[in-house]
Amino acid sequence: MPTIGVKRDLLFEALGKKYTDDEFQELCFSFGLELDEVTTEKQMLTKEQGDVAAAADASEEVIYRIDIPANRYDLLCLEGLVTGLLVFQGKVKPPNFEFVAPAQRQVLKIDPSTAQIRPHAVAAVLRNVTFTQEAYTSFIDLQDKLHQNICRKRTLVAIGTHDLDTIKGPFSYEALAPEKIKFVPLNQTQELNGAQLMDFYSTHAQLKQYLPIIRDAPVYPVIYDANRVVLSLPPIINGDHSKISLNTKNVFIECTATDLTKAKVVLDTIVCLFSEHCAKKFTVEPCDVVQPDGSIVSYPELAVREERISVKRANAYIGIDEPASKLADMLTRMYLEARVDGESLVVKIPPTRHDVIHACDVYEDIAIAFGYNNIKKSLPAFMQIAKQFPLNKLTEQLREQVAQAGFTEALTFTLCSRDDIGRKLNKSIEALPAVHIGNPKTLEFQVVRTTLLPGLLKTLVANRKMPLPLKLFEISDAVVADEKTEVGARNERRLCAVNCNKTAGFEVVHGLLDRVMQLLSVPWKTASVDKGYYLESTEDASYFPGRCANVMYDKVVIGKIGVLHPTVLHAFDLTTPCSVVEFTIEPFV
Repeated sequence: MPTIGVKRDLLFEALGKKYTDDEFQELCFSFGLELDEVTTEKQMLTKEQGDVAAAADASEEVIYRIDIPANRYDLLCLEGLVTGLLVFQGKVKPPNFEFVAPAQRQVLKIDPSTAQIRPHAVAAVLRNVTFTQEAYTSFIDLQDKLHQNICRKRTLVAIGTHDLDTIKGPFSYEALAPEKIKFVPLNQTQELNGAQLMDFYSTHAQLKQYLPIIRDAPVYPVIYDANRVVLSLPPIINGDHSKISLNTKNVFIECTATDLTKAKVVLDTIVCLFSEHCAKKFTVEPCDVVQPDGSIVSYPELAVREERISVKRANAYIGIDEPASKLADMLTRMYLEARVDGESLVVKIPPTRHDVIHACDVYEDIAIAFGYNNIKKSLPAFMQIAKQFPLNKLTEQLREQVAQAGFTEALTFTLCSRDDIGRKLNKSIEALPAVHIGNPKTLEFQVVRTTLLPGLLKTLVANRKMPLPLKLFEISDAVVADEKTEVGARNERRLCAVNCNKTAGFEVVHGLLDRVMQLLSVPWKTASVDKGYYLESTEDASYFPGRCANVMYDKVVIGKIGVLHPTVLHAFDLTTPCSVVEFTIEPFV
């Protein structure tokens, strides 16, 4: 969930009332939000940097940090939050957003070359805006929140805002070779081309994370005005020429995107929330976007649609019994104006509520307005008897019994490095049915483990100062790539135990295997016993030659038992012999 920080005094001034911390927390809870923390800028800097001296000059004005649902883009700034709370309290009605017809519309023309890199663009204008310092800061913060949230760190959408009075339309959106794009980046004085800009910002704390989005592309996207002044190089940075300030009156907003739907949502959100600062509130000037095929589309759409829901069904799903008029009032308080039409409600979905995509979203808002704590607890209308998942039940039973056998349970990471299951176990990672992480953040978490052994060996290393013997076990899932399954992989619940002592102690893990099989009522296979378990000699690079065996059950290999190879011990920084047993328990469920 995204978290926004708003100044308490500014928030209370906008709400027209002062609250205690507890009162405001209750208001947030009833609206479906959570007051996460009451802090100050000084406290936040001290907490983040740990340097009291560095935060000495920071403000001590009280800040409310509020958790916002990830799909409520309309609440990610002070303006949207205040409007939402005032509507919820019934103090104001949901605003109606209107288009203003200018003498001449601004035009943004998309060149066909952009199809190579970032094919979509939308635009709009906010006229006669009055920015205070707080409103300006909120405007910038909203863009940052949207970039991190719905824009997926600018990969899907990048937002550019410009002082319209410093530039001249019509505008053109093109894709050119990096060397051909030259401009002065935001808050800089030196002109750079596209290639130089990548080097210049390669160490920038905030912008360096966005460079890979286009850095290796043959062309970079760029927006020009009629005089070939660069407005922005999306998704990296705007030009300094058109930067907005407190004196800006007319704002040109452009969003370039790889996902047109997301771009429409982002543009609607920005213009709806900040049209509040226009001389004529809640008005937006549309722009014409000329598509590569010559067709013209007007943005923003600011689409308003209606959703019809059943009063009877809404009451039944939530577990309440309220008249239609009461439900309509609840929805109106949730920014969804509703009217009664017979046995149904006709709900108007405004352009700020892109999170409402189905009738169930409307039911959820009714439940929030009614108050979750006010819904009476009741037994289900039909009888159900719950029971534990059989595999989990067996797992819990075995954990207790293995612990009673003298082994200590460990709980290790499901993700590990390629070396952990490959090179360190004397195996080739290419030959293993491993599930690889597409974008691993660290070298420690590159693949999903195919065996529980590496985690236990790392646990031994971390506890090697403990007195011997060290006997560890884990019963958990390993993941194996399997093309026959729907998702291309399957989980296997396994039991793995390690005995670490001055001698390998193969008989210890063999004894544990016998004990587990005894508990599972699985006999040792003999000439007179058809279905049982037994050991079958095998060779495995992870185990000492001649000291490894497959654990067989019903003529199927379910695991391995043996003494680890010295090179494996050395790879995991162990100097003491270890014996291991690992097998799947799923056949015994």
